[in-house]
Amino acid sequence: MSRPVLTNVLTRLAQFSINLRLPVKWLIKKTVYEQFCGGETLEETIPVLDKLDQFHIGAIVDYGVEGKETEAEFEKTKNELIRIIRFAATRNQTSTGKIAIPFISSKVTGVTKFSLLEKLNSGATLSAEENAEKEKLYRRMREIAQAASEAGIGLFIDAEESWIQDAIDELTFVLMREFNQSKAVIFSTPQMYRHDRLAFCTKSLQDAVTHNYILGLKPVRGAYMEKERKRAEENNYPSPIQPDKTATDKDYDAALLFCLDHIDRIALCAATHNEKSSLLLAEELDKRNIPHHHPHIWFSQLYGMSDQITFNLAKGGYNVTKYLPYGPVKDVIPYLIRRAQENKSVSGQMSRELNLLHKEIKRRGI
Repeated sequence: MSRPVLTNVLTRLAQFSINLRLPVKWLIKKTVYEQFCGGETLEETIPVLDKLDQFHIGAIVDYGVEGKETEAEFEKTKNELIRIIRFAATRNQTSTGKIAIPFISSKVTGVTKFSLLEKLNSGATLSAEENAEKEKLYRRMREIAQAASEAGIGLFIDAEESWIQDAIDELTFVLMREFNQSKAVIFSTPQMYRHDRLAFCTKSLQDAVTHNYILGLKPVRGAYMEKERKRAEENNYPSPIQPDKTATDKDYDAALLFCLDHIDRIALCAATHNEKSSLLLAEELDKRNIPHHHPHIWFSQLYGMSDQITFNLAKGGYNVTKYLPYGPVKDVIPYLIRRAQENKSVSGQMSRELNLLHKEIKRRGI
């Protein structure tokens, strides 16, 4: 992943091979898939969950399916998400009282058509058929949210492309107003590499105050930057992306402090691989005399990345999770490609972690 040309070639080849049903599944599964995913089925994630639990690390379990197009596929995804919630509830009933799976994650594009979200986002008039599809989308998401609420599990609604995000945000607000009255069940996911997301956090808090609910926020830096810039250029509109990484980092850290300023009203999951941001939040909790295990404060990193952050935070008594996707290899290829694209540089996260491992091996003399 520290070789951009090789990463570009292999990610395209992987998608091409899967589309043509070439026999490459075993190769993908034994390399990048095994690094970032828990298994092809929910049951296959159990050994990973058990290992994380030994170190007081929870999991955000995600059925890594997106971009489906048929009603049967949407219903299958909805039912699988509800199955994860019920599975999580059984694992959380332990004698130690530890929460092994405090959250699950979902993508709206797993339960409705991308084209419908585009039309909702644009504000265009819907046909009778599209209105029926919208009603099905809201019904599916409400069923998932209801199951999460009853099980005491948080539901993260992941961010997606900017040209469908407003539609996702509106759906998320509707669900938060209904299910976040006494605790944060539903969380939205502002991508802070967008220059408008800090303002979105303020807008979200205003909605929470107006409708009297607990706001759930899971700020991330983002995962669609290349696609966003390319589309903005091709369609001749201003890019929604920050001018540089410094601006992204500034807004991300500002979002963390904003959440702490309103900790009575906001539940925060700081999903980041950035050591400085993680340290900032950890130190701020101490400065403000906020307990490390405060129920409104969580840290999270992707499974397969940033173990040096995750395990040290867990050892320090903080609430921390790993984002753990699972699903058939062919269905999680888009997720794996995003991970590869994020890391394809000598300064990428995976390269930094490889250097840390080399230093530790050298230090131990092994």
